[in-house]
Amino acid sequence: MNYVPKIDRRSFVVSAAAVGGGLALGLDIPFGGPQVIRAQDGSPEVNAWVVIRPDDTVVIRVARSEMGQGTLTGLAQLVAEELECDWAKVSYEFPTPGENVARKRVWGDFFTAGSRGIRESNEFVRKGGAVAREMLKQAAANEWKVPVSEVSASNSVITHKPSGRTTTYGKVAEAAAKIEPPTEVPLKDPKDWKIIGKGVKRLDSHDKVTGKAIYGIDIKLPGMLYAAIKACPVNGGKIKSFDAAKITGNNGVKKVAKVEDYAVAVIADSWWQAKTALDALPIVWDEGENAKVSSASIAQWLKEGLDAEQAFVGNKGGDVKSALASAAKKVEAVYSYPYQNHATMEPQNATARYTPDKCEVWCSTQNGEAALATTSEACGLPVPKCEVYKTFLGGGFGRRSTSQDYVRQAVLVAMEMPGTPIKLLWTREEDMTHGWYHPITQCKLTAGFDADKNLTALHVRISGQSILAKVRPAALQEGRDPATFSGFYPGGTESAIGYSIPNILVDHSMRNPHINPGFWRGVNINHNAIYLECFMDELAKEVGVDPLEFRRKLMTQHPKHLAVLNAVAAKAGWGTPAPQGVYRGLAQAMAFGSYVAACAEISVDGDKIKVHRIVAATDPGYGVNPAQIERQVAGSFVYGLSALFYQECTVKDGRIEQTNFDNYDSMRIAEMPKVETIVMPSGGFWGGVGEPTICVAAPAVLNAYFAATGKRIRSFPLRNHNISFA
Repeated sequence: MNYVPKIDRRSFVVSAAAVGGGLALGLDIPFGGPQVIRAQDGSPEVNAWVVIRPDDTVVIRVARSEMGQGTLTGLAQLVAEELECDWAKVSYEFPTPGENVARKRVWGDFFTAGSRGIRESNEFVRKGGAVAREMLKQAAANEWKVPVSEVSASNSVITHKPSGRTTTYGKVAEAAAKIEPPTEVPLKDPKDWKIIGKGVKRLDSHDKVTGKAIYGIDIKLPGMLYAAIKACPVNGGKIKSFDAAKITGNNGVKKVAKVEDYAVAVIADSWWQAKTALDALPIVWDEGENAKVSSASIAQWLKEGLDAEQAFVGNKGGDVKSALASAAKKVEAVYSYPYQNHATMEPQNATARYTPDKCEVWCSTQNGEAALATTSEACGLPVPKCEVYKTFLGGGFGRRSTSQDYVRQAVLVAMEMPGTPIKLLWTREEDMTHGWYHPITQCKLTAGFDADKNLTALHVRISGQSILAKVRPAALQEGRDPATFSGFYPGGTESAIGYSIPNILVDHSMRNPHINPGFWRGVNINHNAIYLECFMDELAKEVGVDPLEFRRKLMTQHPKHLAVLNAVAAKAGWGTPAPQGVYRGLAQAMAFGSYVAACAEISVDGDKIKVHRIVAATDPGYGVNPAQIERQVAGSFVYGLSALFYQECTVKDGRIEQTNFDNYDSMRIAEMPKVETIVMPSGGFWGGVGEPTICVAAPAVLNAYFAATGKRIRSFPLRNHNISFA
């Protein structure tokens, strides 16, 4: 599965601009040349993206990570479309980040998060397929001694149109690999796509259902040992002391190691031996001042931020202060959203082997290049002497993206026993209590109406944590975290607000507790959509206007937002009577470059909610695999509804209290509503699909609950209000 090529030639080099601007890195990109790079089985590499075997099997290289979202198949579709190959003969490989660096980042960005895998590399990978196609055509034309203009390619067959002669990709691949690649190849018009836009079967499904797929936790190497680790339960705390002598004689234990100043690891013949020995190890922690922090103290700090004088501005138009002061009617509401854990099914783990000349890591990661950089930094060897071999991910959701803490730990532990591969596996408890959590925030929304019930002013004050301040301070803009304002941007192609309001101010009072924040599937738009879309329903109620009509009046300048909202309303039957006892709620947003909306139908029986149906619309610009988009929408609702009903991480004595799935729950199959997905790509842009629709599930259900009961819930999860699934 992992690709480690045999390089026996100097690469021909063209500029990044010549092979498609999607990468925009200004790097030199090797695409082919007079000699041949071969895959491990000896098959020729036509270019970096395409290896073709003599039996016409096409191996497509995919740099992005696969964690169940379907990026692997989608990217392969993009290459295959331009390559004009037989999809039934397509397989795949994951190139390594080390080889990417050695070849001047020929595969571009390995980062797989923010629903960016396809939308940010689509042009680049399509160009790779198109260049390979032209090289194959040229090889056939050379063999037949005819102009390449007389040659066509389709379904892995090359045809000389005047004579009717044909050959296959496998027969000319060797010759094609020696041809100088063209620097300019036009891409297909979307109207001519044959594979893109089709719900083809996923490339990874067979191996997953038959147990052949390899995840990080599955890695086995000759002579491998195992390690368990325990870090100070309070983030920022340190080790005061531990008594290794108490366990060094335990069965299978090889070594007890201090990991920097905050953790202890035990290395043993088996992971269970390492884990049980670690549990018996006496450790005294210096928890520091952070041990005084609690959920209550964090909430109070955030509450103070709602009225703080200083705040970072994310969207400003008109004069909100004056408009609110002169408003005929003012409405105010305060919402809050908790810490939440990624809770990946596969706990954090990595296998590392260190020698003074080489350090290798096998792991599940959303960012192979970041894992490689972490490996180099941890072991002190330069990047060319390090390598990372990516596997499938047993869940990522952002946890394995910006933070490579488990990779660093694995390398540091492996350095304790040079030459021996060591698999470090976190316990579920370690995974749950040392995560990088969905940021905690509170939000005060204040709106003003004129005498004619027109919404004239909106002030949104967010108080809470900045992810970038922790994970990437260099990305802050004069101290401001732009990610905080997802869904409230005044415009742009990423996450713009869908309403026109004459006077608007959205600002952020940054408050950063010691709990690590991270990118949690959907990130800030998850709570921002609740704040805005639930408040829109509150405002509609205040002026006695239907929630759909109230929104439509504000959305005339936002046609794509309005189109998805109208689509779900029409399919759900908004404006017509719902079944007896069933109530509807709406929500819409723009997230990760896509426009999304949902209409939920629920019934309420006391403190129990039955979510019968959610109609969801998505406009991602282009839909690479509509069947996969439908699965992603349904899966995103599992995530969004689980968060709404069940999930909260609380802090006591400075530490996260939730330690396993017994106190951090997820919805069950019987609780899942019927999901009806409308995929409505309007063209002209590339949006994401893995994360956007998460954000509209919760507000749609909450608005339906308000319609059913007249009760407005403003803090979450719902279990804190004794509300559960029916």
